[in-house]
Amino acid sequence: MTKLFGSKIYMVLVIIEIIYFGYVFSLQQEKIDTYGKDKQYYESQIESLNLRKQELLEIRENFDSPEYIEEIAREKLDMYLPNERVYIDMCK
Repeated sequence: MTKLFGSKIYMVLVIIEIIYFGYVFSLQQEKIDTYGKDKQYYESQIESLNLRKQELLEIRENFDSPEYIEEIAREKLDMYLPNERVYIDMCK
């Protein structure tokens, strides 16, 4: 009788351990999935910031050039050269 009782307790303990390990495994898999999504998000952020950095470095290289100064003066400050005709599009 004790051998039968002992084997039943053993089987119950094995089943409880299997359920516990399954639960822990599912929690860990969920964390891994979350970390994978976070990794993709941060990698895309790094890529976009690297592109922005390249753009800023190009602007810095051309910062003192007369062409860049003229472009900024025309586009941002609405400045024009003397005796230059300016046409305004009324449809805009």
